Amino acid sequence: MLVSVYIPTRNRRVLIERAVRSVLAQDHADLELFVVNDASTDDTQAFLTELARTDPRLIVFENEEPKGAPVARNRAISAAKGQFITGLDDDDYFEPSRLRRFLQRWAELEAEGKRPSCLYSQSICMRDGRQMWVSQKPSTVDYEDLFTRNVIENQVFAPREHFIGAGMFDEQLPAWQDIDLFIRMLRKYGTAFLAPYPTYFYDDDERTDRISAKGERIRRAKVRIAAKHEDLDPRLLLALHMQMFSGFYDIPPTLADVRMLLANKPSFKHWKRLARRMIGRQLGRRRFS
Repeated sequence: MLVSVYIPTRNRRVLIERAVRSVLAQDHADLELFVVNDASTDDTQAFLTELARTDPRLIVFENEEPKGAPVARNRAISAAKGQFITGLDDDDYFEPSRLRRFLQRWAELEAEGKRPSCLYSQSICMRDGRQMWVSQKPSTVDYEDLFTRNVIENQVFAPREHFIGAGMFDEQLPAWQDIDLFIRMLRKYGTAFLAPYPTYFYDDDERTDRISAKGERIRRAKVRIAAKHEDLDPRLLLALHMQMFSGFYDIPPTLADVRMLLANKPSFKHWKRLARRMIGRQLGRRRFS
């Protein structure tokens, strides 16, 4: 069964080589890999062109000017021929059995009479070449869960029709493109299921280009995502708002954030927890329960 994989990249020549080789080395060899070079100015294109000559499963697209990761991903999804699609960030890499295990898990669930919207896996966090931790994601995720926290993280495995039917990636979003797509996919197609194997290596090395450092972009993204789901319980939209103040993003709260919290009249327990978190950020503290 053909599986399509997409990777957007820009100016990460060494990292993209590791990512690409981890896909081409999968023990499920029936795959096609789309790498979209988003106007790199290093030797990324030369490397990809040469590698594609030796492995026809690698298809390389090049943008003459940078268009962003959502545009790159959508270009690959539109061209994909696989029944299933999944993605990879250019600074991360796959364990060799990842695609095979996804296919096996999908078949198991269908045999049980279950039709997932998508699958996700456990992740292995790497820093400076060392394993730091393995994620503990839940066995299932519904779209409501994602308003509180993106427990899926950044990649799913799903039929091509689910990517297309959910509207693919929002090319206007400045951040949070993954969680936005996942919410829409799960609202339309139902529960996401865990493939309980740690098959995705997440690179947590310090870099200045991570979106987690771009607070204003995340604020704008939150507004756009919330507007798509105005029909939902306001408490879900409040939970989405509060994701900005998690330890991962550490965005400083404002008085407007406090007013929004008050306007939504959360329970005392909810208010106490959120207030501690917001006040703690202002005092420079990092972790609150």
